[in-house]
Amino acid sequence: MTDPATPSGDIHSEAFLHRLMRRQLTLSNFCASAFLLALVGLPLLNYLAPELMARRVGGFTLSWLVLGVLFFPFVWAIAWVFIRRSMRLETQEVDEVRGSSIRTVGR
Repeated sequence: MTDPATPSGDIHSEAFLHRLMRRQLTLSNFCASAFLLALVGLPLLNYLAPELMARRVGGFTLSWLVLGVLFFPFVWAIAWVFIRRSMRLETQEVDEVRGSSIRTVGR
């Protein structure tokens, strides 16, 4: 039996954690896909469009510019997006649970 003083929307419940983990898994898959696209895309572009990737931009070939200069900021941007959205997901889940527990207790 559950304690009547404990709201049904507990932020430590299995349902809460399952929903949060499921949403964070979706976010993780999105961020991993973006990373893998960049990781696989550069060699693929070098293979399929060597004349494009051999063009000089700022003293570097486009291939080296993307790999040496732009790749790391791209990875940092993915990490930044992941952290910000993950924190937002946690806040939204807590707000939803607390909102539902207030409505449940208020009835």
